[in-house]
Amino acid sequence: MNFRSEKILIQFGKHLKKLRQEKGITQEDLAYNSGISLSQIARIETGKINPTLCTLIEIAKNLKVNKQDLFDF
Repeated sequence: MNFRSEKILIQFGKHLKKLRQEKGITQEDLAYNSGISLSQIARIETGKINPTLCTLIEIAKNLKVNKQDLFDF
């Protein structure tokens, strides 16, 4: 992964964490309700992995935000 991609993933992860915290949802709750492992949520929020589109849609659904809101960072 190149530096630019890493930077984008880190920015996205910080944004996702902020959205989650604003909703008062823990990583554990998001993981459980989304059917995504806790470690995967943590790696997304820290920019360690590039989540799939299906994963992002499931996260948006469980955070009760528009899919577009995930990318407004």
